[in-house]
Amino acid sequence: MFHTVILTQVFIMANKRQLKKAIRRACGAMAGECFFAQRFFGKDNETQWDQIVVNIALLQENAINRTSIDFDHVPGDFANGREYKKARRTYFKTAIKALKEYIHAETEKVVADMNALMPKKA
Repeated sequence: MFHTVILTQVFIMANKRQLKKAIRRACGAMAGECFFAQRFFGKDNETQWDQIVVNIALLQENAINRTSIDFDHVPGDFANGREYKKARRTYFKTAIKALKEYIHAETEKVVADMNALMPKKA
């Protein structure tokens, strides 16, 4: 049985580039598990395994697109620099939380699909 990929360390990364690399690595690992499981357990379910890999690729693409965000205000929009920094920090914290929830939910779906195709123990 497969377990969910824990990406908590991914969200502690220092910048977007590292975050994107970690997402690619995690999705690549999940796709690799699919290819391994398809080869050894799923000869009769090849199209379903292929669909799971496509879902992983879509998850990767959407997650990477969601990391490319910008704060849409400038310091001149606020009374002082302190308010700007606070608003910017809150904005990115909310965006990262939403990204984390999205990746977790989609990963849970992929893992459930993978587990459904695995042979049952006797």
